[in-house]
Amino acid sequence: MTLTENGALISGGAVVKRLPEVQDGQLADDSYFDLIDWIRARHANEVALVEAYANAIATDDLGVLGLAVKTAPTLRDSLQRIERYFRLVTDTAVYRLDESGDPVFWIFQGQTPQRAALELRNECALAAFARNMKQFVGTGLSFEYIAFQHACRQEPERYAEHFGCPVRFDADHNAIAMRPAMLERVNRLGDPGLSDFMTKHLDEEFNALDDDTSLSNAIVHRLTPALSNGAPQAARVAQEMGMSERTLYRRLAEEGLTFRDVLGQAQCALARDLLRDSKASIAEIAFMTGFSEQSTFSRAFKRWVGQAPARFRQQATSD
Repeated sequence: MTLTENGALISGGAVVKRLPEVQDGQLADDSYFDLIDWIRARHANEVALVEAYANAIATDDLGVLGLAVKTAPTLRDSLQRIERYFRLVTDTAVYRLDESGDPVFWIFQGQTPQRAALELRNECALAAFARNMKQFVGTGLSFEYIAFQHACRQEPERYAEHFGCPVRFDADHNAIAMRPAMLERVNRLGDPGLSDFMTKHLDEEFNALDDDTSLSNAIVHRLTPALSNGAPQAARVAQEMGMSERTLYRRLAEEGLTFRDVLGQAQCALARDLLRDSKASIAEIAFMTGFSEQSTFSRAFKRWVGQAPARFRQQATSD
């Protein structure tokens, strides 16, 4: 299928669906996720969709970022470039390299509220990345297992057959797990000089993007889907956004805010949405917004909104 700038989805020479017009080369996230749902409804074999997506996506499709990834000296260097610059591709998800233990994890983390389409999106994303890593690293790269946070919807053995390793569901992260030694593997097209040249271009694009975007809004967008794992530390957020913790504090201060202010904004926005639109209990919502105690959440919510969570839900439901 081909998506035109005016939002026409074409297959076999005919328009099969119309989406909102593409703005500045990007499709709105809701439209993108609605398209995934539309595709899922027409294909019972979702594992085949994952395989087709992985085979269709190439590192070269990422332009300068793809060249910087392929020509980086080692797999670790490639992943670090993706971790820093993936925001140039989309703001609906980020990648994160976790080297804190053995195995190490290449984590795919969504930045939008949960919806059914994201399960297929997450599977496709890791399948495409696993395939491309093996292509630019070459033979010898192996994975310990692939993990997804959602439940398995089809036969688990079919996923294992596709990935060539065990696949775990209902996991803590959407991630590719591998031994630390895999990060040292040399890329087939590794060229430090060319990679550094491409990285300079990426820095220019990335800095221009940061200049046009409120840092506080970007942090809220990043924090919201991760709160159920606890309130993230500023140091981790700064690392994921490609800056030092000190720079993050300084830039927030320029907007008249602290990291705690922005964390509260993310928690408040998510709590309001969950109280309005979900059937989760207030204790569950407290956990999903990063609080360990319901009482602490209730006091914070009343401070933010001026109402207790139960009263806010009651009024929102009646409205």
